[in-house]
Amino acid sequence: MTHPPLLRAPPFPWADAGVTRASGTPAVAGIALPPPRSVLALLHEARVGGDFWQRPVEGAAGRVIVRVATGSTIADLERLVDGASPTLWIAVAADRALEQALAATIAEGAGQGGADWSDAAVDPWSALDGARRLVAHGDDEWVALAACAQVPVTIAAPGRFGSPGDDAETIALRVLAELGRTAWRDPFTDGPSTLLATIDVLATWRAALDGNRAIAVACGMAWWKRDEIRRFLWHPARRLRFLRHGGRAVMAAQRRHGAVAIWPSRVSPALLQQAQQRDVPLVRVEDGFVRSVGLGVDLVPPSSVVVDAQGIHFDPSGPSDLETILAQTRFGARLLERAGALRRAIVAAGISKYAADTGSGADAASTLPQRAGGRRLVLVPGQVEDDMSVRAGGGGLASNLELVRRARMHEPDAEIWFRPHPDVDAGHRKGAVPDAAILEHADQVVRGGGMAPLLDRVDGVHVLTSLTGFEALLRGRDVTCHGTPFYAGWGLTRDLGAVPDRRGRTLALDALVAGVLILYPRYLDPVTGLPCPPEVLVGRMADAQAVNRLQWVAPLRRWQGRLMTWLR
Repeated sequence: MTHPPLLRAPPFPWADAGVTRASGTPAVAGIALPPPRSVLALLHEARVGGDFWQRPVEGAAGRVIVRVATGSTIADLERLVDGASPTLWIAVAADRALEQALAATIAEGAGQGGADWSDAAVDPWSALDGARRLVAHGDDEWVALAACAQVPVTIAAPGRFGSPGDDAETIALRVLAELGRTAWRDPFTDGPSTLLATIDVLATWRAALDGNRAIAVACGMAWWKRDEIRRFLWHPARRLRFLRHGGRAVMAAQRRHGAVAIWPSRVSPALLQQAQQRDVPLVRVEDGFVRSVGLGVDLVPPSSVVVDAQGIHFDPSGPSDLETILAQTRFGARLLERAGALRRAIVAAGISKYAADTGSGADAASTLPQRAGGRRLVLVPGQVEDDMSVRAGGGGLASNLELVRRARMHEPDAEIWFRPHPDVDAGHRKGAVPDAAILEHADQVVRGGGMAPLLDRVDGVHVLTSLTGFEALLRGRDVTCHGTPFYAGWGLTRDLGAVPDRRGRTLALDALVAGVLILYPRYLDPVTGLPCPPEVLVGRMADAQAVNRLQWVAPLRRWQGRLMTWLR
């Protein structure tokens, strides 16, 4: 009998997401597996294996879980249950006759004191976490997952994961053997992969699908982002609807007992008020921190977003998912090691938020002015003055000119370079300041080239809420915050703005990187369109494989910006 692989991908409809090779393909040679319990603990922590994307089971904690396959004798399973109560009987296969037999058995009094049954389309982890015991056939993959969750197992008949009477250690060794002879596939390159990398990919998908499950509809999403947003927010249990009218979106979500995904800058106060009145949750979607191959103002769709159910990272007036991650996560050694490697890869490749606006090496550096010898060099990045992050986190300060003036006040002897925001310089957004006014406080106005080589040149930065401050931290530069960006208040910056007490924790740099770049955002592989870990997108950007599917729009937007600048 052929069994599906224990670790497998959700059914993404637009790409081959398979994480295993066909039977008979050799596994990657020379890869040493961790000790059995370490592998099982990783699987349990990631909650992957089986159909983990299915609906959760309610009220399974404390029960004996009985898995009934087609051909099973319910009477024999009852003897193994031995009167234990309460029980949850689950039909392994979609078999109507079996489901009817289960219902009849329970109706007749099997498992007195709380027997119930469910079909097979459930998330195994929701049933196993907190279960008292599992009764199942030795071929059943839930035996392997129960071993990961350290749930006692009673095996009804011999199979690939165990035989009647096997102890937990024997089952664990069988699970590890199954994983060890599996040939893993990298779904982004179609090349070979490893068990640990596969677990990381599946964990990425699990986290995204768990967050997407409650989202019923989306509102306020620009037309040119919708293909990507549909993939970021995909869940196999529903097709995401995009609605333009906020009231209809709230009512549709209420009917489905779900949430509305919104783009914060594109929704009306009326929608926010109606959602509050109807008790409909809002999930805020925004650009990620390593975003794309070009500017959003040029209608370049994002390859990274954040999806926040509590608030949004740029608004310090209330908690956000990012703030909770940074304040509460125990950052283990493996995650910190991964964050450090990601940080070094980003710096080495010269990547900033917009891949097309980056550069490194002699060519990029040659476009920058020469710094004065013997003086500290400070960068002040301009921002869009009516940007939501400025309004929410600027502490009342919005003026680029005032930011430069304050930087000079704090750095009287430094050489100060001011870099206008590219959207403002392009004529699309508010915040332009005449160079002559800036040069009353700064030494240079720097345009062109990438942010990465500029940060490689300077000693420190003064920011309001700009992401440039975080990118400077990645490169070991000192950062002074005049507002309250998401990376302020964790012991890594000089904070002149008010910092919420919720952030009362000191973090190492790689812990901040782990929260900001690994645990919080979502990423899409620009080649396959599959949700991916950040390392995949960074690798595509470094190898110039990140392609903008709306390249035809960018020249039109640039001409529009020039026209707006001329009209002003």
